[in-house]
Amino acid sequence: MSALAHPGFVALSDFDPAIRQDLRYATSENFVGMPLDGYQDGVCLLTLPAARALSRAHRLLARNGYGLTVLDAYRPQRAVDHMRRWAADLDDQKTKADHYPRVAKQELFGPDYIHCRSGHSRGSTVDVVLTASDATPLDLGTPFDFFDPLSHTDSPQVTSEARSRRRVLNHAMTWAGFRNLPTEWWHFTLADEPFPHVYFDFPASRTSTEQLSTAA
Repeated sequence: MSALAHPGFVALSDFDPAIRQDLRYATSENFVGMPLDGYQDGVCLLTLPAARALSRAHRLLARNGYGLTVLDAYRPQRAVDHMRRWAADLDDQKTKADHYPRVAKQELFGPDYIHCRSGHSRGSTVDVVLTASDATPLDLGTPFDFFDPLSHTDSPQVTSEARSRRRVLNHAMTWAGFRNLPTEWWHFTLADEPFPHVYFDFPASRTSTEQLSTAA
């Protein structure tokens, strides 16, 4: 498989350095508990149209005293496969308390949570959190990657303040051209994505992006 990124992708830090990043799958701070395959350098990659749309959403939020932090963007297929292997290992329960306290691990692999393929691998899906203007993450009712109905965007079980913040985030992202996944308040896919049927597997690494254009 190619180690070079598709030329239709950009590194977000080059395209819009004002958007903060906290790429959880390049670290151990995620539900698998280790860096996922394919996230060598923690480089946030997106298709150019998705990067443009995300920049629009960020500017809108900034005008209203908010910000965005990206938690995941392009995800190589090899990382999705890593998630599947983790889900199949029922003996590994070390992240249960933080990520799936009310769901049995054997229920995570299926239509509601972990799939064989992810829209992230098409390059136009992002996971984001709403922040204050100083980049402090705001409480949106659950943590990122919390496998529970409480993470549903319209969940009535979270506080009114969290629901309000979810609406602010959803409005900005929808206005910019994204669609929300109703079961995950943090998950947005560009409505007019350029590669709707292609699942890429090049690494999310600085080496893979050396030939990328950063033109807006």
